[in-house]
Amino acid sequence: MKIAIYPGSYDPITNGHLDIIERSSKLFDKIIVAVASNGEKGKALFSKSERIEMINRSIIHLNNINVDSFDGLLVDYAADKKANAIIRGLRALSDFEFEFKMALMNRSLKEEISTVFMMPHEKYTHISSSLVKEVASFGGDVTPYVPQHVQVALEEISNGK
Repeated sequence: MKIAIYPGSYDPITNGHLDIIERSSKLFDKIIVAVASNGEKGKALFSKSERIEMINRSIIHLNNINVDSFDGLLVDYAADKKANAIIRGLRALSDFEFEFKMALMNRSLKEEISTVFMMPHEKYTHISSSLVKEVASFGGDVTPYVPQHVQVALEEISNGK
């Protein structure tokens, strides 16, 4: 069985993430969308459980996707889950250097786990969770970039609910 981990903070999940999840689901027998702590990105806008719920609502139509969370080394988590691949999204050339170094480090730690780079559809290459949060915080329209339930959650936070 070919199992891949698609890690990220998903704070919140975007249509770019979903594009990669949907296309990955056709390449692997099982995908585990692994929600990580925000780490160096700082405090998360949504709790881990809220992010997991948003992802689950977004992928309900896909039957080979599981959502989980993890702390610690990604390659250790992947090995525990018997995964043979880690999926990483590349939006622009600026993502490549960081992701390349991370892939090399992961390979040096667990050679049997490969990193697969995927690009989202071109209509999503300019978006990130950080940009979506910023636009939403100023009342901007994020409907083209996130599922409707995520847009509602962002509006509720912006409106102080």
